[in-house]
Amino acid sequence: MSLIITDECIACDACREECPNYAIEEGDPIYMIDSDRCTECVGHYEEPSCIEVCPVDCIIIDPDNQETMEELTFKYEQLMEEEN
Repeated sequence: MSLIITDECIACDACREECPNYAIEEGDPIYMIDSDRCTECVGHYEEPSCIEVCPVDCIIIDPDNQETMEELTFKYEQLMEEEN
């Protein structure tokens, strides 16, 4: 499942700096998560780092974009290949 940022976002920039996949972008007025790059930190951390640092708890699982652990792992592997 990809994550999304709700309207409660205060645009503090904490999440963007923590994302290892560069999936979080500054939006207007709230930040946005690119579902093609979000692996929920699979391959990097035990838990999504953006959720852990968000001061207003506005990052949630996207109910319209559910992915299995295998799909998230595959996406992570594809992103790593792109970087090399």
